[in-house]
Amino acid sequence: MRRNPLSAVLRAFDFVDVRSGILPLQSGFRPNDKQKVGFIAGVAMTLLAALVMLVAPAPAMATPPTHVRAPPGLHQRVGFDQELGAQVPLDAVFRDSSGNAVHLHGLLRGKPVLLVPGYFSCKTLCSVVRTGVANGVRGTGFTPGKQFDVVLVSIDPHETPADAQHAQQMDATNHPGAGVAHWHYLTGTQASIAPLMHSIGFRYMFDARSDQFDHATGIVVLTPDGQVSQYLFGVKFPAETLRLALVGASHGHVGNIIDRLVLLCCQYDTSTGRYTLTIHRIMQGLGISFAMLLAGFVVFLRRAETHRKEAQP
Repeated sequence: MRRNPLSAVLRAFDFVDVRSGILPLQSGFRPNDKQKVGFIAGVAMTLLAALVMLVAPAPAMATPPTHVRAPPGLHQRVGFDQELGAQVPLDAVFRDSSGNAVHLHGLLRGKPVLLVPGYFSCKTLCSVVRTGVANGVRGTGFTPGKQFDVVLVSIDPHETPADAQHAQQMDATNHPGAGVAHWHYLTGTQASIAPLMHSIGFRYMFDARSDQFDHATGIVVLTPDGQVSQYLFGVKFPAETLRLALVGASHGHVGNIIDRLVLLCCQYDTSTGRYTLTIHRIMQGLGISFAMLLAGFVVFLRRAETHRKEAQP
């Protein structure tokens, strides 16, 4: 049978009356040995305290947080490939925030579209992307639903129109002046989601360990006929860049002459998703402007000469 180490120590020092600090007379010590008795009692108490600390269960240590490692092959399975000129599936069917069935071709309506992939219950980046879109849209000078449309498509087939409606209500409250009420929040089945995301090169995966989707961030600019025109990556989209992207995707139907002249002097950089000024484009724009001015001056001179001849008797 296992012996209790504490009781063994007590028996070893059972000749000490630790309560009174003296020894019984039968122990062989004389009454005048009180200093020795006190010393022995102190040592016994110290040993007992140390033994109790060893025998008593240690307090439970706080469990350090478990580090969730990235899934294997994350960089190969998640990304945003630029498929410029690709055609999105216009017949794909989704549900809007009211639960109505809609086709992509019904949302284009002859206008360019900002396509925003993500999902509405995202706990990390998707709301930040929507904030970036709202800030950019607010500064373009264009109105959603008139010159262009904003279409947000959930990559989670388990989300419902109620999730989309909740996200739209939150965005409308947080971003007044961005025309969120005219944005389209769509959910759908995997049969509709997968072909659309594949056409725009949006690669993502569901990570069960974190209970969320791993995906890239950015938006896609579509032409009025549903072709990929440009990509804007990240979570912030400058209003000037967004405006030029919409003007370029509209094939001249959105914007003014100044926007078109600026586009002549800029080049879209596919590696950064930004417009950059280039000497070639600037010289080309200056050349075209000079040619137009020269042609106008020649026309003016001819008309002046014609009027002068007609005025002569």
